[in-house]
Amino acid sequence: MKLNESETKLIHISLNFHPSEKERLDKAFFVHLADEYMSKIGFGDQPYLVYQHEDAGHPHVHVLSTLIKDDGKRISTHFIGKNVSEPVRKEMEKTYGFIPADKKEQRREDEKQLVVTPQKIQAGKSATMRSITNVLDHVIDRYKYTSLHELNAILRLYNVKADRGAEDGRIYKHRGLNYVVIDKEGKALTKPVKASAFYSKPTLDKIEEKFKDNQKKRIPDKKHLKAAIEWAMQSGPRSLSELAKLLKKEQVDLVIRRNEQGRVYGMTYIDHQKKTVFNGNDLDKMYSAKRMLERLGMEPQQQPGKDQQKEAGKKQQQPQTEQSKQAQPPQKESAQTDKQQTGKEPDKTRIQEKEAIPEEVSKGASKIIEQVVEPDSGESWAINKDLLTEEQRKKKKGFNKQWEM
Repeated sequence: MKLNESETKLIHISLNFHPSEKERLDKAFFVHLADEYMSKIGFGDQPYLVYQHEDAGHPHVHVLSTLIKDDGKRISTHFIGKNVSEPVRKEMEKTYGFIPADKKEQRREDEKQLVVTPQKIQAGKSATMRSITNVLDHVIDRYKYTSLHELNAILRLYNVKADRGAEDGRIYKHRGLNYVVIDKEGKALTKPVKASAFYSKPTLDKIEEKFKDNQKKRIPDKKHLKAAIEWAMQSGPRSLSELAKLLKKEQVDLVIRRNEQGRVYGMTYIDHQKKTVFNGNDLDKMYSAKRMLERLGMEPQQQPGKDQQKEAGKKQQQPQTEQSKQAQPPQKESAQTDKQQTGKEPDKTRIQEKEAIPEEVSKGASKIIEQVVEPDSGESWAINKDLLTEEQRKKKKGFNKQWEM
Protein backbone atom coordinates (compact mmCIF):
# COMPACT_ATOMS: atom_id res chain seq x y z
CA MET A 1 0.00 0.00 0.00
CA LYS A 2 2.87 2.38 0.75
CA LEU A 3 4.51 1.76 -2.63
CA ASN A 4 2.02 4.03 -4.39
CA GLU A 5 0.69 7.52 -3.68
CA SER A 6 -2.73 6.97 -5.37
CA GLU A 7 -5.77 8.14 -3.39
CA THR A 8 -7.77 4.97 -4.13
CA LYS A 9 -5.86 1.86 -3.13
CA LEU A 10 -8.63 -0.56 -2.22
CA ILE A 11 -11.41 -2.33 -4.10
CA HIS A 12 -14.56 -3.79 -2.56
CA ILE A 13 -16.48 -6.43 -4.54
CA SER A 14 -19.74 -8.17 -3.65
CA LEU A 15 -20.65 -11.54 -5.19
CA ASN A 16 -24.42 -12.05 -4.93
CA PHE A 17 -26.54 -15.12 -5.65
CA HIS A 18 -30.22 -15.93 -5.90
CA PRO A 19 -31.89 -17.20 -2.68
CA SER A 20 -32.60 -20.57 -4.33
CA GLU A 21 -28.81 -21.19 -4.60
CA LYS A 22 -28.36 -21.08 -0.83
CA GLU A 23 -28.32 -24.84 -0.23
CA ARG A 24 -25.27 -25.57 -2.37
CA LEU A 25 -23.28 -22.47 -1.43
CA ASP A 26 -21.32 -23.80 1.54
CA LYS A 27 -18.08 -22.23 2.79
CA ALA A 28 -15.78 -24.28 0.55
CA PHE A 29 -17.80 -23.47 -2.59
CA PHE A 30 -17.88 -19.78 -1.74
CA VAL A 31 -14.09 -19.72 -1.37
CA HIS A 32 -13.66 -21.61 -4.66
CA LEU A 33 -15.95 -19.18 -6.52
CA ALA A 34 -14.21 -16.13 -5.05
CA ASP A 35 -10.77 -17.51 -6.01
CA GLU A 36 -11.87 -18.25 -9.58
CA TYR A 37 -13.56 -14.87 -9.98
CA MET A 38 -10.60 -12.88 -8.63
CA SER A 39 -8.19 -14.81 -10.83
CA LYS A 40 -10.24 -14.18 -13.98
CA ILE A 41 -10.56 -10.41 -13.38
CA GLY A 42 -6.78 -10.10 -12.91
CA PHE A 43 -6.48 -10.15 -9.12
CA GLY A 44 -5.23 -13.73 -8.74
CA ASP A 45 -1.81 -12.63 -7.45
CA GLN A 46 -3.19 -9.94 -5.15
CA PRO A 47 -3.86 -10.47 -1.44
CA TYR A 48 -7.59 -10.34 -0.71
CA LEU A 49 -10.03 -11.06 2.06
CA VAL A 50 -13.28 -12.97 1.52
CA TYR A 51 -15.98 -12.70 4.14
CA GLN A 52 -19.60 -13.80 4.29
CA HIS A 53 -22.54 -11.75 5.55
CA GLU A 54 -26.00 -13.00 6.42
CA ASP A 55 -27.63 -9.57 6.67
CA ALA A 56 -29.64 -9.97 3.46
CA GLY A 57 -32.25 -12.34 2.08
CA HIS A 58 -29.87 -13.71 -0.56
CA PRO A 59 -26.49 -15.48 -0.14
CA HIS A 60 -23.46 -13.29 -0.83
CA VAL A 61 -19.82 -12.72 0.04
CA HIS A 62 -17.69 -9.56 0.13
CA VAL A 63 -14.17 -9.44 -1.29
CA LEU A 64 -11.71 -6.75 -0.24
CA SER A 65 -8.38 -6.36 -2.04
CA THR A 66 -5.61 -3.84 -2.74
CA LEU A 67 -5.17 -2.18 -6.14
CA ILE A 68 -1.43 -1.80 -5.57
CA LYS A 69 0.77 -4.59 -6.93
CA ASP A 70 4.02 -5.70 -5.28
CA ASP A 71 6.04 -3.62 -7.79
CA GLY A 72 4.20 -0.46 -6.75
CA LYS A 73 2.06 -0.14 -9.88
CA ARG A 74 -1.67 0.42 -9.53
CA ILE A 75 -4.24 -1.86 -11.20
CA SER A 76 -6.54 0.22 -13.38
CA THR A 77 -10.23 0.00 -12.50
CA HIS A 78 -11.43 2.05 -15.49
CA PHE A 79 -14.57 0.29 -16.82
CA ILE A 80 -13.56 -2.84 -14.88
CA GLY A 81 -17.20 -3.59 -14.09
CA LYS A 82 -18.52 -3.53 -17.64
CA ASN A 83 -15.45 -4.71 -19.59
CA VAL A 84 -13.96 -7.23 -17.18
CA SER A 85 -16.29 -8.28 -14.36
CA GLU A 86 -19.51 -8.65 -16.38
CA PRO A 87 -18.10 -11.12 -18.97
CA VAL A 88 -16.56 -13.17 -16.15
CA ARG A 89 -19.85 -13.19 -14.24
CA LYS A 90 -21.78 -14.41 -17.29
CA GLU A 91 -19.19 -17.10 -17.96
CA MET A 92 -19.33 -18.40 -14.38
CA GLU A 93 -23.14 -18.31 -14.35
CA LYS A 94 -23.15 -20.55 -17.38
CA THR A 95 -20.42 -22.85 -16.03
CA TYR A 96 -22.11 -23.46 -12.69
CA GLY A 97 -25.73 -23.13 -13.78
CA PHE A 98 -26.47 -20.07 -11.64
CA ILE A 99 -29.59 -17.96 -12.28
CA PRO A 100 -28.47 -15.05 -14.50
CA ALA A 101 -28.37 -11.73 -12.63
CA ASP A 102 -29.62 -9.70 -15.58
CA LYS A 103 -32.87 -11.55 -16.25
CA LYS A 104 -35.80 -9.11 -16.21
CA GLU A 105 -38.16 -11.68 -14.80
CA GLN A 106 -35.65 -12.42 -12.06
CA ARG A 107 -35.40 -8.76 -11.10
CA ARG A 108 -39.17 -8.58 -10.73
CA GLU A 109 -39.16 -11.74 -8.64
CA ASP A 110 -36.42 -10.31 -6.44
CA GLU A 111 -38.55 -7.20 -5.79
CA LYS A 112 -41.43 -9.42 -4.70
CA GLN A 113 -39.05 -11.26 -2.36
CA LEU A 114 -38.23 -7.92 -0.68
CA VAL A 115 -41.75 -7.50 0.72
CA VAL A 116 -41.55 -7.97 4.49
CA THR A 117 -44.12 -10.38 5.93
CA PRO A 118 -44.82 -11.62 9.48
CA GLN A 119 -43.17 -14.90 8.47
CA LYS A 120 -39.96 -13.10 7.62
CA ILE A 121 -39.76 -11.29 10.97
CA GLN A 122 -40.92 -14.03 13.31
CA ALA A 123 -37.33 -14.96 14.21
CA GLY A 124 -36.89 -11.76 16.21
CA LYS A 125 -34.61 -8.72 16.05
CA SER A 126 -31.97 -10.15 13.67
CA ALA A 127 -34.63 -11.12 11.14
CA THR A 128 -36.24 -7.68 11.43
CA MET A 129 -32.92 -5.92 10.81
CA ARG A 130 -32.17 -8.17 7.85
CA SER A 131 -35.61 -7.64 6.31
CA ILE A 132 -35.56 -3.84 6.67
CA THR A 133 -31.94 -3.69 5.45
CA ASN A 134 -32.88 -5.49 2.23
CA VAL A 135 -35.64 -2.96 1.54
CA LEU A 136 -33.56 0.12 2.40
CA ASP A 137 -30.65 -1.05 0.23
CA HIS A 138 -33.08 -1.48 -2.65
CA VAL A 139 -34.82 1.89 -2.24
CA ILE A 140 -32.68 4.61 -0.58
CA ASP A 141 -30.03 5.11 -3.28
CA ARG A 142 -32.00 3.93 -6.30
CA TYR A 143 -35.25 5.91 -6.19
CA LYS A 144 -35.72 9.66 -6.62
CA TYR A 145 -37.93 11.09 -3.85
CA THR A 146 -38.05 14.62 -2.44
CA SER A 147 -39.80 14.24 0.91
CA LEU A 148 -40.28 11.73 3.70
CA HIS A 149 -43.85 11.27 2.50
CA GLU A 150 -42.63 10.24 -0.98
CA LEU A 151 -39.99 7.93 0.46
CA ASN A 152 -42.65 6.26 2.60
CA ALA A 153 -44.87 5.79 -0.43
CA ILE A 154 -42.14 3.54 -1.87
CA LEU A 155 -41.28 1.82 1.43
CA ARG A 156 -44.98 1.03 1.98
CA LEU A 157 -44.86 -1.27 -1.07
CA TYR A 158 -42.50 -3.44 0.99
CA ASN A 159 -44.31 -2.99 4.35
CA VAL A 160 -41.67 -0.71 5.83
CA LYS A 161 -42.02 2.85 7.16
CA ALA A 162 -39.60 5.65 8.05
CA ASP A 163 -40.95 7.35 11.18
CA ARG A 164 -39.94 10.53 13.00
CA GLY A 165 -42.48 10.08 15.78
CA ALA A 166 -44.81 12.74 17.20
CA GLU A 167 -43.84 16.35 16.53
CA ASP A 168 -43.73 17.10 20.25
CA GLY A 169 -41.76 13.94 21.00
CA ARG A 170 -38.09 13.56 21.89
CA ILE A 171 -37.17 11.67 18.69
CA TYR A 172 -38.63 14.36 16.42
CA LYS A 173 -37.04 17.23 18.36
CA HIS A 174 -33.61 15.59 18.16
CA ARG A 175 -34.01 14.89 14.42
CA GLY A 176 -34.12 11.17 14.96
CA LEU A 177 -35.44 8.67 12.41
CA ASN A 178 -36.66 5.13 13.00
CA TYR A 179 -37.64 2.33 10.63
CA VAL A 180 -40.40 -0.12 11.42
CA VAL A 181 -42.17 -3.03 9.72
CA ILE A 182 -45.88 -2.35 9.15
CA ASP A 183 -48.85 -4.36 7.95
CA LYS A 184 -51.17 -3.50 5.05
CA GLU A 185 -53.15 -1.18 7.32
CA GLY A 186 -50.04 0.72 8.38
CA LYS A 187 -49.90 -0.71 11.92
CA ALA A 188 -46.46 -1.47 13.34
CA LEU A 189 -45.53 -5.16 13.54
CA THR A 190 -42.13 -4.63 15.16
CA LYS A 191 -40.34 -2.29 17.49
CA PRO A 192 -38.75 0.71 15.72
CA VAL A 193 -35.08 0.43 14.77
CA LYS A 194 -32.83 3.52 14.80
CA ALA A 195 -31.49 4.61 11.43
CA SER A 196 -27.98 4.72 12.88
CA ALA A 197 -28.20 0.98 13.65
CA PHE A 198 -28.10 0.08 9.96
CA TYR A 199 -24.83 -0.33 8.08
CA SER A 200 -25.83 2.22 5.40
CA LYS A 201 -26.79 4.81 8.08
CA PRO A 202 -30.02 6.07 6.40
CA THR A 203 -30.37 8.91 8.93
CA LEU A 204 -32.52 12.02 8.52
CA ASP A 205 -29.47 14.09 7.52
CA LYS A 206 -28.60 11.62 4.76
CA ILE A 207 -32.22 11.35 3.59
CA GLU A 208 -32.57 15.15 3.43
CA GLU A 209 -29.46 15.34 1.24
CA LYS A 210 -31.23 12.92 -1.10
CA PHE A 211 -34.27 15.24 -1.14
CA LYS A 212 -32.12 18.09 -2.48
CA ASP A 213 -30.27 16.00 -5.05
CA ASN A 214 -33.44 14.38 -6.35
CA GLN A 215 -35.28 17.67 -6.96
CA LYS A 216 -33.43 18.18 -10.25
CA LYS A 217 -32.69 14.55 -11.02
CA ARG A 218 -36.33 13.55 -11.27
CA ILE A 219 -37.50 16.41 -13.55
CA PRO A 220 -36.67 14.55 -16.82
CA ASP A 221 -38.81 11.61 -15.61
CA LYS A 222 -42.05 13.62 -15.60
CA LYS A 223 -42.64 13.06 -19.31
CA HIS A 224 -42.37 9.28 -19.02
CA LEU A 225 -44.71 9.07 -16.03
CA LYS A 226 -47.31 11.35 -17.63
CA ALA A 227 -47.25 9.21 -20.77
CA ALA A 228 -47.76 6.05 -18.66
CA ILE A 229 -50.78 7.53 -16.87
CA GLU A 230 -52.34 8.81 -20.10
CA TRP A 231 -51.78 5.43 -21.73
CA ALA A 232 -53.63 3.80 -18.83
CA MET A 233 -56.47 6.32 -19.07
CA GLN A 234 -56.92 5.51 -22.77
CA SER A 235 -58.53 2.21 -21.71
CA GLY A 236 -61.27 4.09 -19.87
CA PRO A 237 -60.86 2.86 -16.27
CA ARG A 238 -63.88 3.65 -14.03
CA SER A 239 -62.37 2.91 -10.62
CA LEU A 240 -59.11 3.25 -8.72
CA SER A 241 -58.53 -0.50 -8.85
CA GLU A 242 -58.95 -0.53 -12.64
CA LEU A 243 -56.54 2.38 -12.94
CA ALA A 244 -54.04 0.61 -10.67
CA LYS A 245 -54.24 -2.53 -12.81
CA LEU A 246 -53.50 -0.58 -15.99
CA LEU A 247 -50.67 1.36 -14.33
CA LYS A 248 -49.11 -1.90 -13.13
CA LYS A 249 -48.61 -2.85 -16.77
CA GLU A 250 -46.58 0.34 -17.15
CA GLN A 251 -44.56 -0.52 -14.00
CA VAL A 252 -46.25 2.24 -12.01
CA ASP A 253 -47.75 1.81 -8.52
CA LEU A 254 -50.55 4.04 -7.20
CA VAL A 255 -50.68 5.12 -3.54
CA ILE A 256 -53.68 7.12 -2.25
CA ARG A 257 -54.33 9.20 0.86
CA ARG A 258 -57.83 9.48 2.31
CA ASN A 259 -59.52 10.51 5.54
CA GLU A 260 -61.65 8.42 7.88
CA GLN A 261 -64.78 9.46 6.01
CA GLY A 262 -63.38 7.74 2.92
CA ARG A 263 -62.62 10.90 0.96
CA VAL A 264 -59.58 10.57 -1.34
CA TYR A 265 -57.54 13.76 -1.28
CA GLY A 266 -54.09 12.73 -2.50
CA MET A 267 -52.42 10.44 -5.05
CA THR A 268 -48.79 9.44 -5.37
CA TYR A 269 -47.35 7.71 -8.44
CA ILE A 270 -44.28 5.46 -8.22
CA ASP A 271 -42.53 4.82 -11.53
CA HIS A 272 -40.37 1.70 -11.12
CA GLN A 273 -38.90 1.95 -14.60
CA LYS A 274 -37.45 5.42 -14.00
CA LYS A 275 -37.12 4.80 -10.26
CA THR A 276 -38.93 8.01 -9.38
CA VAL A 277 -41.94 9.12 -7.32
CA PHE A 278 -44.27 12.10 -7.73
CA ASN A 279 -47.29 13.47 -5.87
CA GLY A 280 -50.07 14.11 -8.38
CA ASN A 281 -50.00 17.89 -7.83
CA ASP A 282 -46.22 18.00 -8.33
CA LEU A 283 -46.48 16.06 -11.57
CA ASP A 284 -49.24 18.29 -12.97
CA LYS A 285 -52.65 19.54 -11.80
CA MET A 286 -54.17 17.11 -14.31
CA TYR A 287 -52.94 14.24 -12.12
CA SER A 288 -54.07 15.55 -8.73
CA ALA A 289 -56.56 13.42 -6.79
CA LYS A 290 -59.48 15.72 -7.54
CA ARG A 291 -58.89 15.83 -11.31
CA MET A 292 -58.15 12.09 -11.60
CA LEU A 293 -61.32 11.17 -9.69
CA GLU A 294 -63.30 13.40 -12.02
CA ARG A 295 -61.73 11.70 -15.04
CA LEU A 296 -62.62 8.31 -13.55
CA GLY A 297 -66.20 9.48 -13.06
CA MET A 298 -65.91 8.91 -9.30
CA GLU A 299 -66.29 12.43 -7.91
CA PRO A 300 -69.91 12.03 -6.65
CA GLN A 301 -68.93 8.87 -4.80
CA GLN A 302 -66.26 10.70 -2.84
CA GLN A 303 -68.79 12.54 -0.65
CA PRO A 304 -69.48 10.75 2.66
CA GLY A 305 -73.03 9.67 3.39
CA LYS A 306 -75.36 11.97 5.37
CA ASP A 307 -74.66 10.13 8.60
CA GLN A 308 -70.93 10.59 8.13
CA GLN A 309 -71.41 14.29 7.30
CA LYS A 310 -73.43 14.86 10.46
CA GLU A 311 -70.85 13.00 12.52
CA ALA A 312 -68.03 15.02 10.95
CA GLY A 313 -69.97 18.24 11.71
CA LYS A 314 -70.33 17.26 15.36
CA LYS A 315 -66.62 16.56 15.60
CA GLN A 316 -65.82 19.99 14.22
CA GLN A 317 -68.08 21.70 16.77
CA GLN A 318 -66.69 19.78 19.72
CA PRO A 319 -63.59 21.19 21.44
CA GLN A 320 -60.47 19.35 20.34
CA THR A 321 -58.59 17.24 22.83
CA GLU A 322 -54.83 17.10 22.75
CA GLN A 323 -55.04 13.63 21.24
CA SER A 324 -57.37 14.67 18.40
CA LYS A 325 -55.20 17.69 17.64
CA GLN A 326 -52.20 15.45 17.14
CA ALA A 327 -54.16 13.14 14.89
CA GLN A 328 -55.41 15.94 12.62
CA PRO A 329 -53.63 16.28 9.27
CA PRO A 330 -51.26 19.23 9.35
CA GLN A 331 -52.43 22.46 7.72
CA LYS A 332 -50.18 24.59 5.56
CA GLU A 333 -47.94 26.75 7.68
CA SER A 334 -45.33 29.15 6.44
CA ALA A 335 -41.73 29.08 7.53
CA GLN A 336 -42.09 32.70 8.64
CA THR A 337 -44.95 31.83 11.03
CA ASP A 338 -42.92 29.02 12.61
CA LYS A 339 -40.02 31.37 13.13
CA GLN A 340 -42.19 34.08 14.70
CA GLN A 341 -43.81 31.68 17.14
CA THR A 342 -40.72 29.80 18.27
CA GLY A 343 -37.88 32.19 17.55
CA LYS A 344 -36.06 29.33 15.80
CA GLU A 345 -35.56 28.34 12.22
CA PRO A 346 -38.31 25.88 11.21
CA ASP A 347 -37.57 22.20 10.59
CA LYS A 348 -37.14 21.76 6.82
CA THR A 349 -38.51 18.23 6.79
CA ARG A 350 -41.60 19.32 8.72
CA ILE A 351 -42.27 22.09 6.16
CA GLN A 352 -41.81 19.65 3.27
CA GLU A 353 -44.23 17.19 4.81
CA LYS A 354 -46.86 19.91 5.37
CA GLU A 355 -46.50 21.22 1.84
CA ALA A 356 -47.00 17.69 0.53
CA ILE A 357 -50.56 17.64 1.90
CA PRO A 358 -52.91 18.96 -0.82
CA GLU A 359 -55.55 21.59 -0.17
CA GLU A 360 -58.29 19.07 -0.90
CA VAL A 361 -57.96 17.63 2.63
CA SER A 362 -61.37 17.35 4.25
CA LYS A 363 -61.62 19.73 7.21
CA GLY A 364 -63.46 17.11 9.22
CA ALA A 365 -60.74 14.50 8.80
CA SER A 366 -59.26 13.24 12.04
CA LYS A 367 -56.82 10.74 10.59
CA ILE A 368 -54.87 10.30 7.37
CA ILE A 369 -55.08 6.82 5.88
CA GLU A 370 -52.52 5.95 3.21
CA GLN A 371 -52.69 2.78 1.16
CA VAL A 372 -51.41 1.12 -1.97
CA VAL A 373 -54.21 0.57 -4.48
CA GLU A 374 -54.24 -3.08 -5.52
CA PRO A 375 -55.66 -4.02 -8.95
CA ASP A 376 -58.29 -6.37 -7.51
CA SER A 377 -59.10 -4.44 -4.36
CA GLY A 378 -62.39 -2.96 -5.58
CA GLU A 379 -63.07 0.61 -4.52
CA SER A 380 -60.29 0.79 -1.97
CA TRP A 381 -61.26 4.25 -0.64
CA ALA A 382 -64.48 2.98 0.96
CA ILE A 383 -63.87 2.21 4.61
CA ASN A 384 -67.13 0.62 5.67
CA LYS A 385 -70.48 -0.65 4.42
CA ASP A 386 -72.13 2.75 4.86
CA LEU A 387 -69.84 4.23 2.24
CA LEU A 388 -70.23 1.48 -0.36
CA THR A 389 -72.22 2.33 -3.46
CA GLU A 390 -75.06 0.10 -4.61
CA GLU A 391 -72.83 -1.34 -7.34
CA GLN A 392 -70.13 -2.13 -4.77
CA ARG A 393 -72.63 -3.92 -2.51
CA LYS A 394 -73.75 -6.07 -5.45
CA LYS A 395 -70.17 -6.83 -6.32
CA LYS A 396 -69.33 -7.74 -2.72
CA LYS A 397 -72.33 -10.08 -2.54
CA GLY A 398 -71.47 -11.67 -5.88
CA PHE A 399 -74.48 -10.23 -7.75
CA ASN A 400 -72.54 -8.14 -10.25
CA LYS A 401 -72.70 -8.92 -13.91
CA GLN A 402 -69.53 -9.54 -15.90
CA TRP A 403 -69.60 -6.04 -17.39
CA GLU A 404 -70.37 -4.31 -14.10
CA MET A 405 -67.40 -2.77 -12.32
